[in-house]
Amino acid sequence: TCSNRAEAGQGDDPLARYRSPLVSRYASAEMGFNFSERKKFGTWRRLWLYLAQAEKSLGLPITDEQIKEMEANLDNIDFKMAAEEEKKLRHDVMAHVHTFAHCCPKAAAIIHLGATSCYVGDNTDLIVLRDGFNLLLPKLARVISRLADFAEAHADLPTLGFTHYQPAQLTTVGKRCCLWIQDLCMDLQNLERARDDLRFRGVKGTTGTQASFLQLFEGDHSKVEELDRLVTEKAGFKRSYMVTGQTYSRKVDIEVLSVLASLGASVHKICTDIRLLANLKEIEEPFEKDQIGSSAMPYKRNPMRSERCCSLARHLMTLVLDPLQTASVQWFERTLDDSANRRVCLAEAFLTADIILSTLQNISEGLVVYPKVIDRRIRQELPFMATENIIMAMVKAGGNRQDCHEKIRVLSQQAAAVVKQEGGDNDFIARVRADPYFSPIHKHLDSLLDPSSFTGRAPQQVAKFLKEEVRPALIPYQSKMGGKIELTL
Repeated sequence: TCSNRAEAGQGDDPLARYRSPLVSRYASAEMGFNFSERKKFGTWRRLWLYLAQAEKSLGLPITDEQIKEMEANLDNIDFKMAAEEEKKLRHDVMAHVHTFAHCCPKAAAIIHLGATSCYVGDNTDLIVLRDGFNLLLPKLARVISRLADFAEAHADLPTLGFTHYQPAQLTTVGKRCCLWIQDLCMDLQNLERARDDLRFRGVKGTTGTQASFLQLFEGDHSKVEELDRLVTEKAGFKRSYMVTGQTYSRKVDIEVLSVLASLGASVHKICTDIRLLANLKEIEEPFEKDQIGSSAMPYKRNPMRSERCCSLARHLMTLVLDPLQTASVQWFERTLDDSANRRVCLAEAFLTADIILSTLQNISEGLVVYPKVIDRRIRQELPFMATENIIMAMVKAGGNRQDCHEKIRVLSQQAAAVVKQEGGDNDFIARVRADPYFSPIHKHLDSLLDPSSFTGRAPQQVAKFLKEEVRPALIPYQSKMGGKIELTL
């Protein structure tokens, strides 16, 4: 109670109450506003206005004066009064109907005419989801663009590939980055599709039959259909769901959070790779001049941005379980056990996606590559990878393939023992140079060990991929690429 809070010394101190770090610490102002009370209830009032305007245009006795009064008070919301009304009525929509009516006395009689609570509740949710996608998509495009620039700049830089996190054939730094980009391009396409698939609930009545509106228009089905079309158009949607219960199908929420969860999986994989590369000292995320890596170990350079992305991505991936369960337990035309859950999971999914994209943009704009470290690791592993090339060169010089294979087997095992048992460097090539058997190819060893000859078509794949798939996908977002992003935390 209020008295209990006062006794605890809390009063109105905002720091004495829990605030979600998604808003207080991380998320952008624009995404925070998208899920704010002001956006929500301001949208409710606009939906009531759209309904009244459409009903008037179709012949219901609604005056210009009533419409103008509503238009003049769309953002004149007395939140204190609304809270008091909700406490008394135990109904958030009727609390805001009364609050809107209080500042629109002439229009009071026609506000919410024929509608059910889900007219404002569900339709607002769909608007907010659409607007949320419109905020995320340019941010995702910016991340892809920054990584594309990085991939292009390092398309030819050989690096050790890993399968099972064990040394494998060489790739390039740019080609590895293209693996990340490809996943994000799939996410871009999925987010666009999910946004474009959203429809408006429209004006459907209490159980989706539009019975109240059919009564208002005295059985004129064509006017009811036109009312639905007009309100849908005013809200900025091209289509409404033809069939609903009291709510739009909660499977829509599954689709929305599924694509966001998939985005979370992509970001987690990318940032895990960056964390592993940071451990190898091959690539690092940005590290500020005064940044502290550890309170106890001052030398540390922890990949905290990538770790943050992984941490939040895990949260994002789990949120899709909420709409899956909610959709499965909606009885008949609707049950209210969806409401409290959706207040949490929908907002948190978009806020979390917003945070990880902003953070990943910051990472991608400041990735640091250490070519000498990369080259040293290649030199440690490349001798073994070059054995097949050495065999082919010896055969071309007149040697016997089986004899050469046995020679290399013995020398490579000796070199491996030096690496594993003595902790020394890989001296396989030195052993080849010292063995007279290989004298026919000694002068060719440097060319046989050129790392660029082991990367296959990686540079060409990078160029083709960026030109034909990535850059075209970013064209719709060119005007929203913006500058570098700075993180406050």
